[in-house]
Amino acid sequence: MHVVIVGCGRVGSALAEELEGAGHSVVIIDKRTDALNRLSPDFTGQTLTGVGFDRSVLVEAGIERADAVAAVTSGDNSNILIARVARENFGIATVAWTSEQVLRRLQPHGEGTVEWLDPTARVSLVGHNIDAALAGKRYTDIEESAGWRLVAVSRMGSTSLPTADLVAQLGDVAYVAVADRKVEALL
Repeated sequence: MHVVIVGCGRVGSALAEELEGAGHSVVIIDKRTDALNRLSPDFTGQTLTGVGFDRSVLVEAGIERADAVAAVTSGDNSNILIARVARENFGIATVAWTSEQVLRRLQPHGEGTVEWLDPTARVSLVGHNIDAALAGKRYTDIEESAGWRLVAVSRMGSTSLPTADLVAQLGDVAYVAVADRKVEALL
């Protein structure tokens, strides 16, 4: 598998070394040459200095043959832009990106934890464990009956944005935006 990683900070460097250690082809891009020094001397993948959403840099990284792209820079807007370019311009199906604000709010703290409160006290982000009653149902169907909006799903240690056809599994943690008046029903 060929993976392009944009951002060689703490997350990007660890991801690059982990993927390379698993036998994958890895190219890591960072706009700062000194950031690439985070990689261990044993790293044999390709390193590039450049802007991660620049088409020529991505082509040099082999994005046209990439199986996956990870946008893990320190800038939320850059990560979103990189992810969109990878998916929309290059047709990469597996695209992952971090958003520092979202990651802080989606750290698993357990059932019914209110992760974030809207300052206007109208909306909360809540982690909700999926039980047997909800397992096997499409999240879109659950949303309609429960009165909340699915934001992300943590499954087996990995958190991702939901797709329209995603089916709930026992053990999922569904992070949902819910009106404050309905929070008690989830807790």
